[in-house]
Amino acid sequence: MSKDKITFAYRLEDALVAGLIALFKALGPTRASRFGGWLAGTLGPLIPTSKVADRNLRLAMPELTAAQRQAIVRQCWASFGATAGELAHLGRIRPIGPETKGPGYIVEGWEDNIAPSFAQNGPGIFLTAHLGNWEVLPSVAHAHGHELGFMYRAASNPLVNARLLRLRAEATGRPPVMFPKGAAGARAAYGWLLKGGQLGLLVDQKLDTGLSVPFFGHNAMTMDAMAAFALKFRCPVYPVRTLREGPARIRIICAPPLVLPDTGGKEGDMYALTLAMNQLIEAWVRETPGQWLWLHRRWPKAATRDL
Repeated sequence: MSKDKITFAYRLEDALVAGLIALFKALGPTRASRFGGWLAGTLGPLIPTSKVADRNLRLAMPELTAAQRQAIVRQCWASFGATAGELAHLGRIRPIGPETKGPGYIVEGWEDNIAPSFAQNGPGIFLTAHLGNWEVLPSVAHAHGHELGFMYRAASNPLVNARLLRLRAEATGRPPVMFPKGAAGARAAYGWLLKGGQLGLLVDQKLDTGLSVPFFGHNAMTMDAMAAFALKFRCPVYPVRTLREGPARIRIICAPPLVLPDTGGKEGDMYALTLAMNQLIEAWVRETPGQWLWLHRRWPKAATRDL
């Protein structure tokens, strides 16, 4: 972006973000996670965005009481705040054993479910969601000797976006391979896969395009890029959860690769694979609803208007 488009508001926002990052860094990973979780968990439920989360919960899990919904919204904010605090310490959140105390991440299922396909040196897709701390996934792949490209939604403020990219670079010691969402980013991600790269996709947010596929029993516009890429390259799709066990302590759960459908037609295969993806994410969210990011409008407004 040219300098004449860097507004005072952008600079002010960037200064505030820089100050918060400096505070998180000074606190260390565990205290930054705790403080970020406390701050967001305290203030988040008071702002209007929490009404979106409550309506989402009413639609997706109508069996919950008002008190249960309020608790999940508070947990959601706390998890998001903890992730923000941990983002300042990605370079310090490293692999640990299950008996090790303190910050780090524990990996389950990699050797059984991912390593065999990695040995073939072909492209692959890491399917994940906004659960726990998804930001650690590139570090996990790097620790296993692979560079993970990631499609992401760039921050609207280019100064803040550049600052966040620098934080992510600290996780692996090199500039992250990031593809902003949109046509240009999709082409770049395609080229990355074409060269045998590994691509991470956060697949659980609402899009204006894609496929309308059930999610928690209600149709929702869903990313179709995962299915399109997987079917084009016939490459493995690795479902990976990044669950928070404590402050700056993450458990990475690697499930077996998804079975690619063969319905006899491209449209049928696309729908079947996207539906399987949504069903998987739904199961994950039901297991740990307080760690999912309920704050965005996942379903069409008409579906939650009267809730």
